[in-house]
Order: sequence, then structure tokens, then C-alpha cells
Amino acid sequence: MPVLADNDGHLTMDTIDLRSDTVTWPTPAMREAMANAPVGDDVYGEDPTINQLEAEAAAMLGKEAALFVSSGTMGNLTAVLTHCGRGQEMILGDLAHIFRYEAGSAAAFGGIQPHTLPVQPDGTLKLEDIQAAIRGENEHFPRTKLICLENTQGSVGGVPITPEYTAQVGQIARDNNLKLHIDGARIFNAAAALNVPVQELVAPADSVSFCLSKGLCAPVGSILVGSKDFIYEARRTRKALGGGMRQAGVVAAAGLIALREMTTRLADDHANACALAEGLAKIPHIEIDPSRVRSNMILFRFAESLPISIEELVTRLKNDYNIVMGGYANGRTEIRLVTHYWITRDRVDHVIHAMRELLT
Repeated sequence: MPVLADNDGHLTMDTIDLRSDTVTWPTPAMREAMANAPVGDDVYGEDPTINQLEAEAAAMLGKEAALFVSSGTMGNLTAVLTHCGRGQEMILGDLAHIFRYEAGSAAAFGGIQPHTLPVQPDGTLKLEDIQAAIRGENEHFPRTKLICLENTQGSVGGVPITPEYTAQVGQIARDNNLKLHIDGARIFNAAAALNVPVQELVAPADSVSFCLSKGLCAPVGSILVGSKDFIYEARRTRKALGGGMRQAGVVAAAGLIALREMTTRLADDHANACALAEGLAKIPHIEIDPSRVRSNMILFRFAESLPISIEELVTRLKNDYNIVMGGYANGRTEIRLVTHYWITRDRVDHVIHAMRELLT
């Protein structure tokens, strides 16, 4: 996408991209920090910017230590491989990102068996389902080692999972000598949506991964946090996966801006998502319940009365209005739109105007 400059010289995007918050560009402050970042060799533990990022991330989430990884998938895979051995089992949702969108990596690289449970409309797994899924000690069974939650739960529209529920799952894990991992790709969105400290959301977890490169706008990278002993082992796992980095402070500098500045403004993205959903609800041929919007994701359907095909609508939005609309979610039954730093309120209004013109 081309970069334009407004009259004040600030960088802007000329395309309204609603496909995901993964499309976010680094902010001007991030670009400056990256250009001036002090660096060293991270494999030797000598990159000061990486070390600072990991220290601040661990402190923010109330954990002892942290590890910078290249992506959310690497963060989750590193956690799962560190917690589980070959032939062991993890319990997770049937709509979980780890299960559906990470290329079967836990099975492919770790020989770890997923035991999937139905994700509920509120993003949770039923506690009784989790309890029933835990294997007894029997030579016929794989040994259960790990429970994985996702917060926010993207498959049902970015629903935040409450600290009370997470505490209950954490208690089940402790009672059964299991570990709890949270795929917290958007954990700061969950904290903003629930108006609770992020430390409270992840307190029961043995490990948490979160993305710097989604709504927090950094160009690349995720963080894995946990105890010092866990991160020591996870660092070895990351190395085995080819994730050892050298002068990575160049990208970690953007991550520091993400933690310090971008985590405090996510409520704006949520408000814009609500405004967009409410505007779409007034347009014919769109089936949407604005009350389902809990963070920065919107799920909706087109009615059978839609006067043009979805493909034509998407094409015209792009060609005539410079709007890129997301793809299908949940087996092609719903459309997903995601707001982020670069989707301002005036751009929300532009999207509503364009949809109204095309559908009325």
C-alpha cells in the first residue's frame, strides 16, 4: 500500500484495510525508535533492547521472565513443546488458533496430540468438558499435560475471557498437576474490554504468549512469558525451531513502543468497532447483532436478498472506495472485519457510507 503524507507531514494510509489487525503499520514513533535502537547479539544475551523488552513484558504480565519470538505461532509452539513431550496430550478448543491455524505444528514437530472441546459462544470451554477430558493414568492413554485457552477468542468475534473463568480453569490445572497456557495474541484487547489489569487476566497461567504485531502496531514479533525456569527451557526450544536472533533490537524497539503506548489506547479500536457494527445494522441485507461486538472484531452475515454477489461487493469496495474487506470466518458463514490503530472514526463513517451506497 502506498504511503501518503498529509499537510502536517504525518504518515497516513490511503487504503482502509479491515481484513485484520495484522495489517497495522508501525507508527512514526516506532520507526524512529527502530532507526536508533542500540543492538547486540541476542543469542549471547547481549542485545540491550531485546533485554529491556523482555523485562518490561514480564513485569507487565506479572511473570518472572519473557522471551521474544518472531510470531504468535512460534510463541504458542514454543510453549506447547516446552510443556509437553512426544505422545502427550493438550486440551484446547476446537476453534482455537493453535488447533485450526498453526499448520498442525504441535503434532508435526512435537508429536503432541490435541484433545479438542467445543468452544462456547462466550469463548470459553465448559469446565465439565475440561475435567472430563483429563486422562486417567492408564497405559492405553496419552498423558494429559496441558490446557490451552485463547483470550480474546477470535473465532467467535474477539470475545474476552474473564479472570474469574480463567481462575477456575487454572484451579482445574493445578488440581490435576497440569500446566495452563494462554494464547493471548490479543490479551491487551481483553484487558481493555473487561477494564481489568492484564496481570489479573493471566495470573493463573503458567505461560502466556501475546502479539506485538496486531493491534499494538509493531511490525513483527510476539512475547512468551512465564517462570524463569520455563523461559530457560523455552529459549532452548526457540533455538531448536530456528528462532535464535542476533541484532533483533531493531524490531524490539518497536515492541517497546507497543507496550508503553499502544496498550493504553485499544479502547478506541473497540469503540470504533461498535460504531461500525451499529452503522452496518441500519443497512439493508446485512444481518448483524451489534451487542456481540466486545473488542475490535465484527462478525456479520449477508442476507439471501443481497442484490449483488459478495465477490462483486468486495471488488467494488476496493476499486471504488479504497476499502479492503476481510474474508470469511467460521466455515464461510460469516464475514469478519477488524478495527485497529489505522481505522479512525472518519474511516468508519466512510465504510458505512460505502456499504449503504452499494446496498440500497
